[in-house]
Amino acid sequence: MAGSTTKKAIVRRYEKEPLAGYVNPASYLQPAGIELLSAEGKVSTIPYEEIKTVSFVRDFESPALAERRVFHTRPKMEGLWVSFHFRDGEVMEGILPNSLLQIETYGFTLVPPDPYGNNQRVFIPRAAVTLAEVLGVVGSPLKKRRPKLVPKEQIGLFDE
Repeated sequence: MAGSTTKKAIVRRYEKEPLAGYVNPASYLQPAGIELLSAEGKVSTIPYEEIKTVSFVRDFESPALAERRVFHTRPKMEGLWVSFHFRDGEVMEGILPNSLLQIETYGFTLVPPDPYGNNQRVFIPRAAVTLAEVLGVVGSPLKKRRPKLVPKEQIGLFDE
């Protein structure tokens, strides 16, 4: 792994135990799979076909299964509100950036529904998804907010 910047990550896999380790956000997506550095110092490449999600976490010890998977109300964060259906039938929602320049080759990186939970970001490989749908666009640049009207009786102290 090149560089010294690593992030804590938990890799959830189909039919196997989750793996905890460290990834370099700039180079962990390889053509063969995810490059993960274990706590023992062993680097391994996990194929995309085995991976369900890669969660960038605050702490390894927090229970990842208790995390909220869907939004209870319309999200406030700007971006694309999306829903992913996994091969095993599970559904997860999140916010994708509304920029074509940030689309990744091997999957999708999204912000999960619970902003105060252990998961900060989640990477979902394309091989894990059977259906991806956009539920809404939050903060669209097409709808400009009108500026608030200033009452006529308001004096302008700093107007010229």
